[in-house]
Parts: sequence; C-alpha cells; structure tokens
Amino acid sequence: MKNLWISVKITLAMCLLLGVGYVLVLRGVSALAGPNGGLVETLTLDGRVVGAANVGQQFTGGRYFWGRPSAVDYNGGGSGGSNKATTNPEYLADVEQRVQDFLAAHPYLSRGEVPSEMVTASGSGLDPDISPRGAQVQVRRVAAARGLDEAVVQRLVDSLTQKPWLGLFGTTKVNVLRLNIALETLQPNVTASAGVRQAGGCGEGVSPEN
Repeated sequence: MKNLWISVKITLAMCLLLGVGYVLVLRGVSALAGPNGGLVETLTLDGRVVGAANVGQQFTGGRYFWGRPSAVDYNGGGSGGSNKATTNPEYLADVEQRVQDFLAAHPYLSRGEVPSEMVTASGSGLDPDISPRGAQVQVRRVAAARGLDEAVVQRLVDSLTQKPWLGLFGTTKVNVLRLNIALETLQPNVTASAGVRQAGGCGEGVSPEN
C-alpha cells in the first residue's frame, strides 16, 4: 500500500506538472514572444469577424483574390495535405484540373505562367498566404470584375506585401484575407493616389461594388 500511495502521488504530481504547468509555460512564452500576444488574430469587415489572419479560407468569385487550394476543404479542424505522391495519378489529375480551372478564369495567362502554388495544395491545407507573383497574376481579373484600374489593384497588392522578418526569416508573401478585405473597403482616394485618370480626365476615384 505504501508503494501504491507513492505511485499515486507521483502520477498526480506529473499530471499537474505536464498537464497544467507545461501548458501554462507555453502560454506565457507565446504571450511574450508570439504575435498578437499568443492569441489568434481575427480580421473584421464592417464590424463583423470574417476570419482569422493565419487560417486560409476559400474564395471563388471573380471579384476576389484566390488562395492556395486545400486538400481538406479549408477545414480548420482537420488540417493536413493529400498525402499523395507527386506521381500519383489521382494527384496529377487534381493538379491538371486546377490548372485548367485557373486558366479558364485567367485566359490572358499561358500554361507556363500559372504559379505552381495556385494549383497545388499546401501541407496544412490552411495556408493563408500566397506569393506576390500568385497575387499579381490575378490583378487583371479582379480589376476587371470590380471595374477598377489595374494600377489601383496592383498598388493595393504592393502595399500589403509582407517582407521576411528582419529581412532573413520567412518569405515575401501576401495575406489573401487581408487583401480581399482591403478590396472591400477600398476608398476613392486610393484610386486618386494611384494616379489613375478617369474618363474626361477627372480625378474622381472608383469604389468597389457592394
């Protein structure tokens, strides 16, 4: 019984240490060193939460920039990839279909100009970012769908392009949700500041449709 009681006490102590103490330590480190105090960064539009900055979501309309494909249908509770090899026939068929769909929506591109990231799913299935190139090839489509000058949309992409931290860590990227929110809230003065000339030579800006 003495040995049993010792075992019980050790078990309870390890449960508190690893189940509670370890979690509290991680929470403290994330609050001090993590972005946004260790809390998920939510993004809002018109006072309503529309998503998390670090979790990708699906955009299919012509008025929006698209993110990377997802093998898990952007399910935040089931992050993961397809786990299919690059020689797998089903995987190749999926990629080919994505290429065809992307070209259909962007007829001004050739097959070789389609960024690979736009037709291949990320390992997590929830990648919230694309490369500047992935955004740039969509500028023409988005601008046409919104009745905006391409220079205005390109300027928006450039303003939201994030550089590597300290110039060393990470990659140059564009957060898709931030970009689409910025499109929805685009103000006339953005158009004017881009130096866009409207019909008749006036400086009146163009705002996106609701």
